[in-house]
Amino acid sequence: MSNTPVITIDGPAGSGKGTIAQRIAKEMGWTILDSGALYRLVAFAAIQNACSFDDEVGLAEIARNLPVTFEAQDNNIVLALLDGVDVSQSIRSEKAGDAASKVAAVISVREALLQRQRDFAQLPGLVADGRDMGTVVFPNATLKIYLTASAEVRAQRRLKQLKDHELNDNLASLISDIQERDARDMNRKHSPLRPAKDAHEIDTSDLSIEEVVAKILSFYKSH
Repeated sequence: MSNTPVITIDGPAGSGKGTIAQRIAKEMGWTILDSGALYRLVAFAAIQNACSFDDEVGLAEIARNLPVTFEAQDNNIVLALLDGVDVSQSIRSEKAGDAASKVAAVISVREALLQRQRDFAQLPGLVADGRDMGTVVFPNATLKIYLTASAEVRAQRRLKQLKDHELNDNLASLISDIQERDARDMNRKHSPLRPAKDAHEIDTSDLSIEEVVAKILSFYKSH
């Protein structure tokens, strides 16, 4: 891992981490880690197995033995397969995201997934997006990025994303959900959401995807 260049992209829900990470990975020809998908998968598997979110031992067991694989498609979409079944769309609902935020606050789950995430760092390089990629998972990353945007802008983006996937929700409830998730992620005891001290912070509220990608590539080239 120490010889593999890593770009971490952290930030709150709806800040554009996933989209930007995919664009950067494609531009660089690197692999990608969607850490949020791992937590969504743990939450999804917990629900499927009737495991309470208060059952830390059960959740950690699920995280350690999660039968997950990711398959990249020609259209730059990465499929999440749970025990061979494509659950990519199921784990992208707002309910799944909220459940993932709750699961992510469980320290034993975070510990169980830590090495699994680090194992994604392979040559020629890795783009890792999440909430503690630069602070905990890859503290020695080559470049650290922290994306942010207003709750309103993030809710509008999320609403469009959900509609694109034919999932229903409304703007007011999304703003509320995002604010609640921000508070939970930023105030959790273990691995709270925050910029790494050496991260480049980018407010994406008024920037296009292309502008954000250009900024990050510029940071990397001048690193």
